[in-house]
Amino acid sequence: MKIKDIINVLEFIAPPALQESYDNAGLLTGNSQEECTGILCTLDSTEAVIEEAIAKKCNLVIAHHPIVFRGLKRINGKNYVERTIIKAIKHDIAIYAIHTNLDNILTGVNGKMADRLGLINRQILLSKDAVLKKLYTFVPHTHSEKLRTALWQAGAGHIGNYSECSFNAEGTGTFKGAANTNPFVGEQGRLHYEKEIKIEVIFPGWLQSRIIRALTGAHPYEEPAFDIVALDNQHMAVGSGLTGNLPEPMEEKAFLKLLKQKFNLPVIRHTPLTGRPVQKVSLCGGAGSFLISNALAAQSDIYITADVKYHEFFDADGKMVLADIGHFESEQFTIELLYDILVEKFPTFAVLKTAVNTNPLVYFA
Repeated sequence: MKIKDIINVLEFIAPPALQESYDNAGLLTGNSQEECTGILCTLDSTEAVIEEAIAKKCNLVIAHHPIVFRGLKRINGKNYVERTIIKAIKHDIAIYAIHTNLDNILTGVNGKMADRLGLINRQILLSKDAVLKKLYTFVPHTHSEKLRTALWQAGAGHIGNYSECSFNAEGTGTFKGAANTNPFVGEQGRLHYEKEIKIEVIFPGWLQSRIIRALTGAHPYEEPAFDIVALDNQHMAVGSGLTGNLPEPMEEKAFLKLLKQKFNLPVIRHTPLTGRPVQKVSLCGGAGSFLISNALAAQSDIYITADVKYHEFFDADGKMVLADIGHFESEQFTIELLYDILVEKFPTFAVLKTAVNTNPLVYFA
């Protein structure tokens, strides 16, 4: 199995198109055409993790955080980033980062956090705009079912919890083929009228090339007519943060104890308790202070995230509890998430979880 085969699985689940503009997810070192000898899943690809990969004969490290985040002007080993890259290249270790694209799916980093807390009725906290497109195409009645099925199988027609969604309208198409054509219906050089079905389907923009291949493969015409239009609609399963409910309300201190236990936390920084029960929980792995207003708008009882600055705690304004559990602590179970995805797809392959604790913070008790 090649490294690209593993990457294809990950990118099907968390498409690179979903990463934020500032991000640097993807294959950072290595050749995707190389045979994979083993996979090591980690949160951070540090020098110690690369040494572990070498020792365990894994030539692919899959990390959540990109080791190369900003541009490198030189690589001479002056800092941990450059030393990590040098070591990986010397030992033919491929480093693949799956960062904000994994954050931005409902079943990604935040979904794993929600699993730990048993949240139900989950929704994206801030849906991503302009990721949906609509396809309009026209096909003879006789081939409409075949074409619809091909489009659905390619990933079109999903709206929320519904699949195989389309709109179909009858009409008459006209065309006249030139001398070098081989029309499916009609004759060369003569205007033809054909009863057709207009099919409309919505699809995520990152599937466009796949959708077009499905269309041209299933359509009987030499040159099928179609339009693709970008939509402003929000994709309700794609975006930042997550909100959900506890099955039953909990007293605030009891919930904080649960949070501490489930995430193995030495400490929780939080705003004053409100005195109200906790049932609606919002969360965002990593630095999520940009979603405080969204958590408030969702009428959350508590918002769990990391890297909150002093003045940002004031934004909770007594309307909810704002809890900072630490960056590493909030995303630590992403290692499990990656491991589970890959083991399910490649059950007989060497997929390992790092034994290196990459948390740069130590708490003095």
